Order: sequence, then structure tokens, then C-alpha cells
Amino acid sequence: MKKSARTLGALAGAAVLIAGASAVATAETTGPPADHGHHDYGRTAVRSGIPATARTFTVTSPDVRDGGRIPASAWADSFGCTGGNQQIRLNWSGAPRKARGFAVSMQDTDATTGSGFWHWMAWDIPASQKSLGRTLPAGVVSGTNDGGTRGYLGPCPPAGDIAHRYKITVYALDTPSLKLDASSTPAVAASTMSRHIIGYGRITATAQQ
Repeated sequence: MKKSARTLGALAGAAVLIAGASAVATAETTGPPADHGHHDYGRTAVRSGIPATARTFTVTSPDVRDGGRIPASAWADSFGCTGGNQQIRLNWSGAPRKARGFAVSMQDTDATTGSGFWHWMAWDIPASQKSLGRTLPAGVVSGTNDGGTRGYLGPCPPAGDIAHRYKITVYALDTPSLKLDASSTPAVAASTMSRHIIGYGRITATAQQ
């Protein structure tokens, strides 16, 4: 009886060891979810910062359509790219009537930073505004982008990388001003703005080289 118990114990121990070894092997061989679009780069979700209660409205552009490719005229003229770096023009309609101001941003959610890359951030856009041209209206704060310059910075994804998605967003806010200086980082501006968003509209376009 004792011999039988010892045998069963040994078999159980062996089973545990085999299961443990199998689990380790699986973890080592599978690793993070594969992204078949490009080598071993995986996509990392970035929190949007937009409240679930925010209403959606329509945003269009004469320069790029939702789901389309960003034209060369709007690409960066730095970081090795030779685009026109022309600010993308925007029109919007159907925003909440209670909006007291607007803001706009463009973020590359596929940048290899793991936290995205802000290409454009502007705020304190008057509530009466329904469009943006190549230049911003007086009084609008043209914020600092992740490239370290103020204003619009066009796309310039790494050569050979996956197609990068650029989220161009217009935000309807419950305040006429974020009370932030233009030198504020995009992360600070986005975090401050998140507490005031009551609606948004978006175009998502891509760029790849």
C-alpha cells in the first residue's frame, strides 16, 4: 500500500513538472501577439482620452478622405521626408450646441514609441468656427508637437514600416479655453482637454513609405 502511494505521488509530481515545462515552453515560443504586417512590431493600443458620453459629429477634409492616404503635400518636410508640410484643412458639422470651443489634433497611433506620436495639437478654437484652413484663426493656440516644434507636422513614418494610421480629430469642448501655454506638451494638453470633451469627429488616414 505504501509503495503504491509512493508511485502515485511520483507520477503526479512528474505530471506537474511536465505541465510546468510545457507552459514555460509555450510562453517562450509564443511571446507577444504577432503582427504579420511588419517583422516583430506589434500594435499597442493607446487610450483615447475621449469620454464614453461624448457625442460624435461629422468631420471632412478637401485634402484627405476618411480611410484614405495622406497626400504628399501634407507630409513632413523634415526627419528625412520631403513633403509640403501643408496643414490639413478641416470642416465639421453637427457638433453639440453646448460647445463653447473646439480643439484639433493629429496623432500617429502606430509610431514605434509605444505611446503614439502627436503631429498636431491646437486649442482655444472659437465655438463659432466650423472649419480650419491652412492657417489658424487669431487667438487659437498652436501647440507643440512631439517633434518639438509648434504647429502642424506632417507624417514621416519609417521607411519599410507598416502603414501608419493618423487620427485627425476635432473636439467639441465645454470651455472656450484650456488656459494652457503653447509650450505645453501634447500629453499635458490632451490630458487637460479630456476633462472638457463633450463631442468629437474624426478622420483616420494612412501614410507609408
